[in-house]
Amino acid sequence: MRGTRVWMAAYGLVVVAFLAAVGRYYHPAYGFTALIEFPAAGHSYELPAVRNAPHFDHPASGGYDGQFYAQLAVEPLLKDGAIDLALDDPPYRAHRILFSWIAFAAGLGQPAWILQAAALENVAVWLLLAWLLWRWIPPTSARAFALWAGTLLAHGTIMSVRYALPDGLSLFLIALAVLAMEAGRPLVAGAVLGLAALARETALLAGGMLVRVLRQPRGWRTAALAGVLAALPLVVWLDYLRSIYRARTLAGGSHITVPFKGLTSEIASIWRAVPDGFTTMMRDEVLALVAFGAQACWISWWLARRRDFTPWATVAPAFLLLALLAHPVVWDGAPGAYTRVAMPLTMGVNVLLARDPRASWWWIALANLGVVPGVALLLSFRW
Repeated sequence: MRGTRVWMAAYGLVVVAFLAAVGRYYHPAYGFTALIEFPAAGHSYELPAVRNAPHFDHPASGGYDGQFYAQLAVEPLLKDGAIDLALDDPPYRAHRILFSWIAFAAGLGQPAWILQAAALENVAVWLLLAWLLWRWIPPTSARAFALWAGTLLAHGTIMSVRYALPDGLSLFLIALAVLAMEAGRPLVAGAVLGLAALARETALLAGGMLVRVLRQPRGWRTAALAGVLAALPLVVWLDYLRSIYRARTLAGGSHITVPFKGLTSEIASIWRAVPDGFTTMMRDEVLALVAFGAQACWISWWLARRRDFTPWATVAPAFLLLALLAHPVVWDGAPGAYTRVAMPLTMGVNVLLARDPRASWWWIALANLGVVPGVALLLSFRW
């Protein structure tokens, strides 16, 4: 009991430290909008309502994707034509609308409040994810602590918070769907996946967890209905977008290419940077890549040695495949956005590692090296 209390306290300290780090982004005049990463040179492209609302512009930044979802939250039904000038790729960004809808609702339709809600939405999601992950990895040991904290502080998870991106919301909803499947409620899982797909359409890949239902008598009917529940919200929303963008609705934004092209591009990029020395940027790229490689190797080994159709064992490899098919532009960065793409892989591997008492500390350590660039990213901001 005493040991459990110690690790509960350790979990709590991670949460407190995370909130303290987020608190550094607060400014009396701008609130928490520094988390959105608006560029200083982007005012002419902003919606008038956003331009007039207090928000922080990063002087040395070209901006990041969170600025588009924040502006979409101010115009969540895309009825104002000005939204097309505010977004880099309006139909593509609009596919991932749930994040923006939640910010709009939380901000009560007021632009200044909406921007604050968009900035803090993933902070709330992170806390919910920490609670949910507690159910799979309870605070019982140092191994559990490493796996729990490794998921929450991984680069992809922190990147979603730091740049106000919809990926964290999608991961949380995928995790909720897994929880429903484990509770024997595939229809609930399908419905939750439908919401996850509105946060990020790639969440539909998690639908592979429904194959477990096929092993039950007449399971194909339940699996089919759950699949419809998963796909229907996105289909209805895309039909609405088609009324606005017509043939452009599904055009653009495709970041899928031949397998391993993005991975080899990232390895080549790191190799070319070797003559420049081992900088902090290279450190972060290398550690994130090693963590991804360890996760890929471990889940492949896990599936090779057992026929595992549990939800996380089907979700994790699906997102490994997605990352390996991702275009080099997704892998580009220090580290790149592939760490966000692979978030369900990271969480799935850590949950499965927690279930395997024979898994060595080497696997745990290597699979969670992404904590170093994650924490570095969160602490990198300075006023």
